Amino acid sequence: MDLKSKTKQLKQHLNNLKEIYESNNPPKDRKDKQFFRMVKEETSPIYQLLGLWEEAVLEVVKERKVNLHPQQVTSTRENMELLLMHSYYIDVKRKRYMELNNSIHYIFDQLLREL
Repeated sequence: MDLKSKTKQLKQHLNNLKEIYESNNPPKDRKDKQFFRMVKEETSPIYQLLGLWEEAVLEVVKERKVNLHPQQVTSTRENMELLLMHSYYIDVKRKRYMELNNSIHYIFDQLLREL
């Protein structure tokens, strides 16, 4: 899978996560093992894709093919990882959630434009 399709796939996951955030209620018990397993099952492929995406983007950045700083790439991965958890556990205010969501979209869109 090339970088462009990885990025588009992550954008789609990001939109799905936002829907989950807006439509779900936080779990009644934060230590619910069944809920944790369900979240882990649903998010594991996204974590893997995110790791592969970060490696690929850092390689492209190193070759100076895109105008991104390595720290932006790493921050985007970290922000997306935060959103993965916030989307299910709903433990952050909407304003903060949307700031993270928008900053990730910004980097994804910039990357897609430059590719």
